[in-house]
Amino acid sequence: MDKSISRIRRARKTRAKIAELNMVRLCVFRSNNHIYAQIISAEGDKVLAQASTVQADVKGQVKSGGNVAAAQLVGKAIAEKAKAVGVDKVAFDRSGFRYHGRVKALAEAAREHGLSF
Repeated sequence: MDKSISRIRRARKTRAKIAELNMVRLCVFRSNNHIYAQIISAEGDKVLAQASTVQADVKGQVKSGGNVAAAQLVGKAIAEKAKAVGVDKVAFDRSGFRYHGRVKALAEAAREHGLSF
């Protein structure tokens, strides 16, 4: 099994559990150059809020989109946008990525700015 298939398998298991709980989820995706976060409704059919390092407001504040500082800014931005649409409790969907580095930095920044999961 290669790395991408293993990651997708882990992501599928996590998403099945979150669907069973019927919760709003904070979904994270990371590439080498950027990190993306979305708040997805409990039904899974609507994106309620999103933030990433490709957006102009975040892009102007960081030198590179693929580092921990950029992930912290995205975490702060997604928490503020989630609170604006009335979401304060989410399930964290790390999309099969390990909980360390940029994924961990985004999660901790979101927690610090008012999201609970």
